[in-house]
Amino acid sequence: MKNENQNIETKQLGRPVNPNSVRQQRLAELEAKRNNGELKRGRPVNGTSVRQARLAELAAKAEANGGLIKRGRPSNGESERQKRLAKIAEKVASGIVIKRGRPAMVKVEVSK
Repeated sequence: MKNENQNIETKQLGRPVNPNSVRQQRLAELEAKRNNGELKRGRPVNGTSVRQARLAELAAKAEANGGLIKRGRPSNGESERQKRLAKIAEKVASGIVIKRGRPAMVKVEVSK
């Protein structure tokens, strides 16, 4: 703690910056654009593209359906699987306990 009472000058470390260099001028220009909100980064969006039309269509659908968009293939209510699932859901709703999965193999013990 000897340096507490002493007034010591410290040097800035590293290479000195030349404010007139091309790079520093470009960085200053970019900072000014960033502050003004004029700096554009990335690929520009094409408003007439098929992708943008599809995104607008999906946004309109979501707004009309309360934020829900159906995705994927619709299920067929007349298929065997959907009928079986409906029966299971009906049993669960009525309070019947259903065992899930494959039944365990019955093991027969053989005495010697």
